[in-house]
Order: sequence, then structure tokens, then C-alpha cells
Amino acid sequence: MGWWKQAIEATKRNDPAVKSSVEVVLTYPGIHALFFHKLSHFLYKQNLFLLARIHSQFWRFLTGIEIHPGAKIAPGVFIDHGCGVVIGETAEVEENVVLFHGVTLGGTGKDTGKRHPTVRKGAFISANAQILGPIEIGVGAKIGAGAVVLNNVPDHATAVGVPAKIARINGRKVPHD
Repeated sequence: MGWWKQAIEATKRNDPAVKSSVEVVLTYPGIHALFFHKLSHFLYKQNLFLLARIHSQFWRFLTGIEIHPGAKIAPGVFIDHGCGVVIGETAEVEENVVLFHGVTLGGTGKDTGKRHPTVRKGAFISANAQILGPIEIGVGAKIGAGAVVLNNVPDHATAVGVPAKIARINGRKVPHD
């Protein structure tokens, strides 16, 4: 399946307001940001770092979504509403991840090398969640709105709060002290 088809299908699967594929292509800034990130990322891999950054910043201005050219983003990712999303240079986002507006996949300023999160397949990151540092968000994990995640989140877990704590794993409540 081609990139555009995967992006459109991800949007239709995750947004009940979608009326048509044409609407998605013409009006969804998340699709635009992800599409143009592909070119920025290509330039980055060619060591054309300044050109890649200029290109990504132009699309940030138009979409309100900032994706560093070095970030690795798999097909099928869906960015809903998008405004204020920031994805850092060493972030990795796998297939079928959903990101809502205001999400940050950022660094803490304390790390070198791998400084940004890895978000595994099928994770769901709610509005204004901040995922910080070289941590991992597990397969199918859910992050609550406004959560500040500083530690790994296991597969199929739900993390909420500031700082985020695991509230559920596989749908079952996790007791806290």
C-alpha cells in the first residue's frame, strides 16, 4: 500500500468526522506535515542539514506541526488537529500511532545521543501530553491528556498525571500507594 493510501486510511480509521479522501488530502494538516517530513528526512539523510531544517520550518509555519528532519516516522501515523505538535530529532514513531494536538516528543536537555522518545506500534497519545527523554512508550499504550511522561510505559498500559503514573495494564487497574 502506498504512503498516501496508508495516511488516508489512518485518518479515516481514527477520525469519525472524515467525509471523503479528498477532504483528508486537502484539509488535514497532519497529513501535510507527515508528507513533507518525508522530503525533509530525505535531505537530512543526505547530510543537507541546513536545507532540511529550512524545509521543515517552512512546513511548521504552514501546518503548526514541528517535526525535526531527523525524526523517524513510520507510515500509518495519524496526527489529529496537530497544532503545537513537536517531534524531536531522535524520536521514533512506529506504525498506527495516534498523536493529538499539543503533544511533545521531546528531550529533557540532560541526554546526548538518543535524546527523544520511541513510540511503539498502535500507541495513543492524548492532547497536550509531554513525552520527554529517551524513553519508550509500549505497543498499544495510551497516554492521558496533559500527562508528563518521564519513564518507560509498558505495552498495553495507560499512563496519566504529572508526573505520569501507570493507571492500567491490559485494562486492569494498577494499585498505587
